[in-house]
Amino acid sequence: MIRYFLLIPGALGAVLMLGGCGKSTPTASAQSSPPPPEVGVSTVIQKDVPIYGDWVATLDGYVNANIQPQVTGYLVRQEYKEGSLVHKDDVLFDIDPRPFQAALDQAKGQLAQAQGQLSQAEGQLAQAQAQLVLAEINVKRDTPLAQAHAIAQSQLDNDTQVQAQNEALIKTDQGAIQADKASIQAAQAAVEQAQLNLGFTKVRSLIDGIAGIASIQIGNLVGPTTVLTTVSSVDPIKASFSISEQEYLDLAAKIHAGAPADLLNQANSIPLEMTLSNGNVYKHPGHIIFADRQVDPQTGTIRIMGAFANPGNLLRPGQFGRIRALTGIRKGALLVPQRAVSELQGRREVAVVGPDNKVTIREVQTGERSGELWIIASGLKAGDRVVSEGTSKVAEGAMVNPKPDSGTENQ
Repeated sequence: MIRYFLLIPGALGAVLMLGGCGKSTPTASAQSSPPPPEVGVSTVIQKDVPIYGDWVATLDGYVNANIQPQVTGYLVRQEYKEGSLVHKDDVLFDIDPRPFQAALDQAKGQLAQAQGQLSQAEGQLAQAQAQLVLAEINVKRDTPLAQAHAIAQSQLDNDTQVQAQNEALIKTDQGAIQADKASIQAAQAAVEQAQLNLGFTKVRSLIDGIAGIASIQIGNLVGPTTVLTTVSSVDPIKASFSISEQEYLDLAAKIHAGAPADLLNQANSIPLEMTLSNGNVYKHPGHIIFADRQVDPQTGTIRIMGAFANPGNLLRPGQFGRIRALTGIRKGALLVPQRAVSELQGRREVAVVGPDNKVTIREVQTGERSGELWIIASGLKAGDRVVSEGTSKVAEGAMVNPKPDSGTENQ
């Protein structure tokens, strides 16, 4: 027998409700917010900070001597090795000496001729002086005889004429002697000049230094305007760099308060540190030797010349380096890591973590850099905590979990 059941609507609702009782509802923990992000923070420190200037420098020889011949002739020999160390008066080049030797021999011959003419003139003067003495004796003897009419007056007149002729001859011979002496002096000068020219055929170094590459080939005709090579004195070596007018004033004030800005005075010298192109710091400190006479009105910079000891001639003219020098001390400077400062649209900002671990974004004014730290001119105070690691995780008003930044513990 088949039985039928009739479901009442209210009963159906009860059944459906009983069936839903097996489903769970969301818990409170699933609806809670994520924990605050963990960030590294650094404390703003305050201390006296040395301020350094950094500039690009070009090295140059302390003295650069262009080697040029002083006579014209054909180059026949090169006596030095290019790039080697040479000393003052070392022979670097030889010019064909034969024309100059011939000129010297000719000048010596002219000198000997002038000396012979002088000897001849002196002999003629001695002969004229002897004849004058004889004429004076004759006049002295014949004068009383002519007055006594013992001899003819014409004989006395002849004696007097001979005396006058000898006196005139002596003056002529004396003039010839003076001319011959002048000729000898001119001939001696010609000999000396010829000897100099012959010596100039050996072109010598003017200084101790490094000799450069020869710019002229053997066999070329050279003259006083020809530059054969250049010798540079490189120990010490000069370093040229340009600094701003403000940096120059800071350097000058650092030398001696109230004293003239004498950068050349070694007692007031400022130590310079140079970093070479390979990143190594040059082991010998340098000093400023002079500043240019004026500030360049176009760039607002002044050229400074420094000097560095260069034993072994490691440094060469034309090299580049970075010069670093202490320009002053910033008293009570506020310092934060450079990575804590963000730049956005020309503004520099830092994220400051308050006592409640809430972030506040502050605009700051930065000054000079000191290593990996940045001097803060305004916007912070000593003891503030700033986010230096994880700055991308924070925003204004956000809560953070601050941890000491291990990268700044030793700063």
